Amino acid sequence: MTLKFVESARLPTQWAEFTICGFEDERTGKEHIALVLGDVADGEPVDMRVHSECLTGDAMFSMRCDCGPQLQAALQNIGEAGRGILLYLRQEGRGIGLINKIKAYHLQDDGADTVEANERLGFDADLREYDIAYDMLNYLQVKKIRLMTNNPRKVQALEKQGIEVVERLPWKHGENSHNAHYLSTKAGKLGHLL
Repeated sequence: MTLKFVESARLPTQWAEFTICGFEDERTGKEHIALVLGDVADGEPVDMRVHSECLTGDAMFSMRCDCGPQLQAALQNIGEAGRGILLYLRQEGRGIGLINKIKAYHLQDDGADTVEANERLGFDADLREYDIAYDMLNYLQVKKIRLMTNNPRKVQALEKQGIEVVERLPWKHGENSHNAHYLSTKAGKLGHLL
């Protein structure tokens, strides 16, 4: 395992007071976090979202994607339930990084879809990895989850590593006129269950 737990602290939010846990991937140097609410190590299935970083959507409120609304809905759902986990993985732009994501946006402005843009830049459509999520869950002593996602690849990756996904919770939030083509591409080319 290349993941190292670094530190945890209280993180009050508008939805709940989470415990924020910081991890470092010693292989890549990337830092990832888990927001944890309640007793998640009791053996019962945990509501969870694996969220890949999206600076433009999460922090700049971009309407080109559905990332920000999905993140907020996950935190609200966990807060209302009083128990759950949000894993925030530093995999900007489906793994291509922020600057390359801006380049991909430019290609999309000129007519490419999100998959074509990544490929024209020399990347696969989706470079994200989920092994780090398994390591984080292992640290948190979680083996059974109800996963908030439309991405069957996340389900398969976690199950392959021994996490029991007892339920996939459909996660449709943030649809608008600016991201309709993006969402249809995610469904048609990446297999998302929308």
